[in-house]
Amino acid sequence: MLAATVRVTRDLDAAEEAVQDAYVQALTRWARDGVPAKPGAWLTTVARRTALNNLRRQRTLRAKLPLLLIDDSPGVEAAVLSDDPVSIPDDRLRLVFTCCHPALSREAQVALTLRLVCGVSTPDIAHAFLVSEPTMAARITRAKKKIASARIPYAVPAAADLPARVDAVLTVIHLLYATGHTAHSGENLVRDELTERALDLARMLRPLLPSEPETAGLLALLLVHQARRATRTDADGRLLRLEEQDRSAWDRALIAEADRLVVGALRAGPPGRFTLQAAIAALHAQAPSYAETDWPQILALYDELLRRWPSPVVALNRAVAVSMVDGPAAALRDVERLEEDGRLAGYRYLPATKADLLSRLGRHAEAAAAYRAALALSDNAAEQEFLQDRLSRTLPP
Repeated sequence: MLAATVRVTRDLDAAEEAVQDAYVQALTRWARDGVPAKPGAWLTTVARRTALNNLRRQRTLRAKLPLLLIDDSPGVEAAVLSDDPVSIPDDRLRLVFTCCHPALSREAQVALTLRLVCGVSTPDIAHAFLVSEPTMAARITRAKKKIASARIPYAVPAAADLPARVDAVLTVIHLLYATGHTAHSGENLVRDELTERALDLARMLRPLLPSEPETAGLLALLLVHQARRATRTDADGRLLRLEEQDRSAWDRALIAEADRLVVGALRAGPPGRFTLQAAIAALHAQAPSYAETDWPQILALYDELLRRWPSPVVALNRAVAVSMVDGPAAALRDVERLEEDGRLAGYRYLPATKADLLSRLGRHAEAAAAYRAALALSDNAAEQEFLQDRLSRTLPP
């Protein structure tokens, strides 16, 4: 609704107000007349009409009228699309590009887009950025104020301006998928509506920017994760580790598609962070079994990824590969350095990884303490059950 309304208003605040007004109208009219056959279409139509009426009352009517006379008929809509600098086939993807304006900081671009366009809650965005919820709420508020004060237009960027926004757009789609792939809170491990939305956006982005290898890398990464989505939990919703998953149930067609995308992206030039992540995921997916995984190659890819993207989360993931190549003691040293660094404070996978390494080293009392620390940081029921089970295995009978 917001994306469709912004196309009419070219103004975020005006669009948000119109959408809220549409909800208010629905509360009264639907209670009286019943819910319409297509409630989403009804709300969008009312929001767009409200936005138009509001804009007509503004002093800028004459300047904006040619852009705002948008009929709902397919012919007029197609004409409006054809006049845009770039024809982006989906309202959500269009708004992702327009929100990722270079006048905003990268963090503000991504956070604002996740909140407004993708519907991700502020606590989940804060978790993705490893900051507190009040800090993230303040960032989003400042970004909206900057848009208003700087009069940043919500217009589709010209083709020449798209490459400068690609990395932010890719980051938005990746974080959207990650938020759904392992939900920060709630009963279920996966939020399918978010993963499917991200995958749809990634598929649309690929043909829009075919010369950008990282669009292929991102799509490949999401496809590999999607291929094993059904095996990440058992019939009772219990989280399964990678070595416990039934590889025969993985979607081989998606894995093959991802492999072709990765190979093409690698041939196009030096790989970016999404292509490297996709290559790592593809190696996991192609291994006949967990024991036959090519861990030395995965570690080499993590080394390259860490050089290109020196993120503490990447360093933590690399530690898992180190444990499989050089042993858990070497990996534990890396994890302890990350603890001292402090940037992953509050990140539940840090103590969870440390607990697993300590358990493998036979240091069960320390492992139990680390599992308790991870439990204290987790709000997802499936993860809590998994961590509780691992904790019980470290305790003496």
